[in-house]
Amino acid sequence: MPNVSAERLTDIAEALLIAAGASEQEASVIARYNIGANLVGHDSHGIILIPTYIDRVKAGHIVPQAPWVITQETATTTVIDGNWGFGYAVTDRAMRYTIDKAKTQNVAAATVFRQSHIGRLASYPLIAAGEGMIAMITADSGRGPKHVAPYGGAKARLGTNPLCFAIPSNLEGPLVFDMATSAAAAGKINVATARGDQVPAGWLIDAEGRPSTDPRVLRSGGALLPVGGTEGYKGTGLAAIVEILSGLLTGLGFGVEPTGRHNDGCFIAVFNVAAFRALDTFRREVTEFAEYLKATPPAQGFTEVFYPGEIEFRKEQDRRKNGVPIEDSTWEKLRDLAQGYGLSEKLGF
Repeated sequence: MPNVSAERLTDIAEALLIAAGASEQEASVIARYNIGANLVGHDSHGIILIPTYIDRVKAGHIVPQAPWVITQETATTTVIDGNWGFGYAVTDRAMRYTIDKAKTQNVAAATVFRQSHIGRLASYPLIAAGEGMIAMITADSGRGPKHVAPYGGAKARLGTNPLCFAIPSNLEGPLVFDMATSAAAAGKINVATARGDQVPAGWLIDAEGRPSTDPRVLRSGGALLPVGGTEGYKGTGLAAIVEILSGLLTGLGFGVEPTGRHNDGCFIAVFNVAAFRALDTFRREVTEFAEYLKATPPAQGFTEVFYPGEIEFRKEQDRRKNGVPIEDSTWEKLRDLAQGYGLSEKLGF
């Protein structure tokens, strides 16, 4: 399994995406967020997805350089049609547009529909946190394929339905909370499959509703479980709210329409901290709160308490210095794509 620098991975992702039809601007945004997921340890949302995105472009499921269209708007709200464009580029622009509204209106929100996969959610609220704002985002695949069984159910009816919040602070690393409402993101199952690993108990059931640790069952009629274990009704409740905000409020609907086309809908909300508290005071108090949490004596079996986002920040520091491990199967797919586009020499394969 090769260990590759983030810079080289970024170059590879950008070159392959441009070869597949993305604009330079689109490829830059996608690669930055995509490799950013690898850096913080979320390999399920990293470069492993680039071959999938290119396959979707070839199938017509993703439209490079698609128009970004506002279909409905008020001073504080926006409804955006991504026209099946790259989700990273569509949602990046949507978040920045919503931040601009919050700068003048203090609170702003947006929904986005008809776009491809948007990757790791934290990428977007972190933009707002850098502008002194609190931001949240939820995402759902609309009527695309579902992978999560509701609590007590034996068949998938929900998406992994992630939600994320980012908060301004003076901490060394960002305070950001990003979670799937399932026991694990579907991408983590794909990584385990690619690496030949088993997954922890409590993540999956097979097609007959029996617990399984074999990641391959997800592609054979199995399902992910909601987060919460024996309290999985909490995960199901969160997933339902995310589906309402990102599926129903966007107009994408619920259930499954067997088109095979991935369709991420998302809900974005941004809050200007200065409309509620002095920003400097708020940043200081959030920092003090995080330090208060970290000062908690560790329980048995633990060595340290982390604030939300701290583990990812530490992982990023390590991987920027030491490189990103890439599973052999992914590396082979990237190499084959580079060869097919005549980029092998340029990309060092």
